[in-house]
Amino acid sequence: MKILLLGNTGQLGWELQRTLAPLGLVAALDYPEIDLTAGETVRALVRDLHPQVIVNATAYTAVDRAESERQTAFALNAEAPRILAEEALRLNAALLHYSTDYV
Repeated sequence: MKILLLGNTGQLGWELQRTLAPLGLVAALDYPEIDLTAGETVRALVRDLHPQVIVNATAYTAVDRAESERQTAFALNAEAPRILAEEALRLNAALLHYSTDYV
């Protein structure tokens, strides 16, 4: 099974990478390897990797800066998950999206 894990450098992502490894090939990426605010880059990544499972453990959690960095927060917490959902549907892949109380 091919798994795309986004957000592997966070606490949750690190544990997910370790847990998912026995299940198949895990392509684990985080910023700066992938800029989730660049929608077409995200689409291209998913299409190139053609994963069967997409796990999104990313989020913009800097609550104190979210007001001044609205575009970035929206891109990471709304646009990127939407694009991942669209691509998962197109590939007939499973999408697992984690969120926090910050969103």
